[in-house]
Amino acid sequence: MSVLSGKKIVLGISGGIAAYKTATLVRLFIKAGAEVQVIMTPASKDFVTPLTLSTLSKKPVFSTFYNEEEVPGQDGILVKQNASWNNHVELGLWADLMIIAPATANTLSKMVNGTCDNLLLATYLSAKCPVYFAPAMDLDMYKHPSTIASFNALHAFGNTIIPAESGELASGLSGEGRMAEPENIVAFLENDILGKLPLRGKKIMITAGPTYEAIDPVRFIGNHSSGRMGFEIADEAAKLGANVVLITGPSHLNVSHKSIEVVRVVSAQEMYEACHAHFNTTDVAIAAAAVADYRPKNIALQKIKKSESSFSIALEKTNDILASLGQIKKNQFLIGFALETENEIENAKLKIQKKNLDLIVLNSLQDEGAGFGTATNKITFIDANFTIEPMDLKSKEMVAQDILNKVIAHYND
Repeated sequence: MSVLSGKKIVLGISGGIAAYKTATLVRLFIKAGAEVQVIMTPASKDFVTPLTLSTLSKKPVFSTFYNEEEVPGQDGILVKQNASWNNHVELGLWADLMIIAPATANTLSKMVNGTCDNLLLATYLSAKCPVYFAPAMDLDMYKHPSTIASFNALHAFGNTIIPAESGELASGLSGEGRMAEPENIVAFLENDILGKLPLRGKKIMITAGPTYEAIDPVRFIGNHSSGRMGFEIADEAAKLGANVVLITGPSHLNVSHKSIEVVRVVSAQEMYEACHAHFNTTDVAIAAAAVADYRPKNIALQKIKKSESSFSIALEKTNDILASLGQIKKNQFLIGFALETENEIENAKLKIQKKNLDLIVLNSLQDEGAGFGTATNKITFIDANFTIEPMDLKSKEMVAQDILNKVIAHYND
């Protein structure tokens, strides 16, 4: 799956002959799973039609600050009314990426100097996301000192150039200045984004969900965990470039990032075996699953009939997955979860010591909005030095980001 999947891309098109290539570029972005909003300068519409790009992007194409609808007036003459504003600020904030292709010498100069005479430039000045530009011009223009100065200034602003290619130019000359081919632009973006992802090359193993411990063929001992916290961590880790293995107990959830390897298990023993199968090649292990502490000592082969007024089940301990990983840990960064109802901090500290953890994520059922079956969570981080860091109530997606920020910080130390 492309790293562009799920990205919101603003594609800015300025007035150069290479604008005809943007139809292919839009198709490639859509094929990669991105959402594309096209913004055109007025001059670019002489080279490619908004209708073409709107059809391919499945969105209206913007080129002016406001739209006006023409309707017949009382004397039959068309009059403009119902003006709607194309909000450049919202467009700039919406985007995950902004790509200006082709970027003509004129548009590059305006970007450098803050000239804001069209919607594309206004959106560029409002953008908070990474901005890429693909220059397109004749070879002498491409090498002119003023153009080089524009490249250097935009680089200093934090923008990224997608270098022009050599080939036949519109003037009939052959040389450098030709806009990169659409396939090469997509490849450049993918490689650049991947190279900057903070967890690229790291293997992260995550456990999630409950375990079900069979009593008989139809009954089991389990808990109310939905697995949402672990699934959110897995999705966020994949977005940050990690190779993710998600080992999950029974859950109706699915990952949104298709590159995640999902291992589905049922019992604590199955989860134990799956974790040990992956742990030696893992850089980070995050144990977010709610694993059963006990299981029936004997599993009935047939459904147990209701006969007596009371019924007892002999239980035995399950293998402690987290403790077993702590015992064989080498260089792995090991994170555990603790769900407590009393003496939360002290119990979490004991867990860190007993299980040889680097970090523990403490949940308290005393906190409203935390625990099983909620869309939110309220956690406290405690590290191996017993540094305590309470966090605010947040969505589980944001909590997952906080947890992975701890992982990133570990490797940046």
